[in-house]
Amino acid sequence: MVVVGSADSYEDIHAKVQAEKLPAVFYYTAVWCGPCRAMAPVIEKMSRQYPKIPVYKVDIDMEGLGTRLSNLKIFSIPTFHFYHKGEKSSEVVGADVKKLEAAMESLHKQQ
Repeated sequence: MVVVGSADSYEDIHAKVQAEKLPAVFYYTAVWCGPCRAMAPVIEKMSRQYPKIPVYKVDIDMEGLGTRLSNLKIFSIPTFHFYHKGEKSSEVVGADVKKLEAAMESLHKQQ
């Protein structure tokens, strides 16, 4: 899992995923979010289980991200966006382990 450290690096990573048509998972979280903390070990395990699908951990409270997150319609956390060939292919909102596992497996099978 890659922890995104700044709004600029988030923009760069997101643009690269789209331009190069890469698979990816963006994990939107916050340090104060209880359900996010509960999901952290689950998504970390999945990132090891599927090493060809990078997982980018994005703290929604990072300075400079507010407008971008609104444009992506991220209103609840945790939120997971799954990208296939550079396009968002699915989304999981909330701490739903079964949905998260199913979405990750689906993305993996598309590779």
